[in-house]
Amino acid sequence: MTEAGTERIDCAVVGAGVVGLAVARALALAGREVLVLEADTAIGGGISSRNSEVIHAGMYYPAGSLKARLCVRGNRLLRDFAAEHGVSFSMCGKLIVATDDAEEAKLADILAKGQANGVTGLAAIPAARAREMEPNLSCQAALFSADTGIVDVHGLMLALQGALEAHGGMVALQAPVLGGHAGDDGVTLRVGGAEPMNVVARTVVLAAGLRSCALARSLGLANVPQDYLCKGNYFTLTGKMPFSRLVYPVPVAAGLGVHYTLDLAGRGRFGPDVEWVETEDYSVDPRRGDQFYAAIRRYWPGLPDGALEPGYAGIRPKISGPAEPAADFVVHGPAQHGGAGVVALYGIESPGLTSSLALAELVREMAA
Repeated sequence: MTEAGTERIDCAVVGAGVVGLAVARALALAGREVLVLEADTAIGGGISSRNSEVIHAGMYYPAGSLKARLCVRGNRLLRDFAAEHGVSFSMCGKLIVATDDAEEAKLADILAKGQANGVTGLAAIPAARAREMEPNLSCQAALFSADTGIVDVHGLMLALQGALEAHGGMVALQAPVLGGHAGDDGVTLRVGGAEPMNVVARTVVLAAGLRSCALARSLGLANVPQDYLCKGNYFTLTGKMPFSRLVYPVPVAAGLGVHYTLDLAGRGRFGPDVEWVETEDYSVDPRRGDQFYAAIRRYWPGLPDGALEPGYAGIRPKISGPAEPAADFVVHGPAQHGGAGVVALYGIESPGLTSSLALAELVREMAA
């Protein structure tokens, strides 16, 4: 029997970004009753709407890591899903370029990682071939990834939501989860909003992006990673676009370097950079553009002065700090955190978009 102000359900997914929606769809397809709880007024307003929209191939991550396995599988799943559901995407390909001897040695490491991870469509090419493909490019060696592309992320999320709802699932907007606890009778979530209530679910999945760690602590879960906010600023390009493909430098620090990406309308942008912050702030400081010019001109010397304009910013949900090696995705079940019925996702940064459908498979198995 349902108590006043309490709703009992089978599965609750916290977060209606691309990963939360993919997980909810997978659970619904498995016959589960699913409710997605989203604090915002629309789906995908956080990390999912503030990224490069890139379908990654999987060559950057250590062999055997979740990032490697789920990115490689997710690449194929995402392309198949997009084609089946009419989501716009383009497999435009990507060049990873080296501009000196040290970077060229790192290209060999990236190629070896890609081969170990089972990445398809990845090959080393001479600088002359890279310049034939992109005449404005300057480099001394390159890798070409044919299985890298771009996708309409909002269209993808709408398609995931549609598939979820077609199988009986629901998305509740303006329904922030304020806390709760995992007990023998299910997982209780305190949900705010216009009509506060308690939701008691047999299974809860935390896919709350920047808030997953804090929410896990509020539920009393153990072994929650330390979380950090790592901002990435993007600058848009005015004038004629220089490249028809994505162009990436050799990765540096906590990101993949200031790279060039296109949207599906053919507009170019550069970013993201790496800026460790204490609070969420999505403003773009125009002064950071000074650093962009030097980074970009290493592989595009022809970048005109004044061609960059502040675009937008995103924040990576890091679970490794500025001086630490990049952490893998972390997916905890009851054996790791002690909370019966809870699957918690932490540190789902890039390649989280590409990995979303593969992450959903993993969570579905853990929640079974």
